Amino acid sequence: MTRFATMTLPDEPTVVAPDGSDVRVLLGLAGGGLAHFQLAAGATSRAVRHQTVEEIWYVLAGRGEMWRSQNGHDEVVSISRGTCLTIPLGTVFQFRSFGGDALWIVAVTMPPWPGDGEAVLVDGYAAWDSPSA
Repeated sequence: MTRFATMTLPDEPTVVAPDGSDVRVLLGLAGGGLAHFQLAAGATSRAVRHQTVEEIWYVLAGRGEMWRSQNGHDEVVSISRGTCLTIPLGTVFQFRSFGGDALWIVAVTMPPWPGDGEAVLVDGYAAWDSPSA
């Protein structure tokens, strides 16, 4: 049986993700995990593809864009506070922050994040400048 867990958002990032965003690892259970991502104001992440996990993202603050590509379908969507989106298994994605505020995002990862090597760097969205992250 899984024990109860409680925590608050750490002041400092737990790790920097391969895409360049700051990650604060939160809690998890057998079926998935929760993390907080922060991308600095004006920054563009590196493009990645996950090997075994899929995610659901919810934007808490900031604004920007998300590019997703899967099986020949590409899409760029605006993201801001209240936006919720999915990153299905095998999707290539990249995101960027606009304006003077960082993007703050919480994401559920299913199954739980397995560790180093899960996110593979890939070619990014050609219409965006070189990543600044």
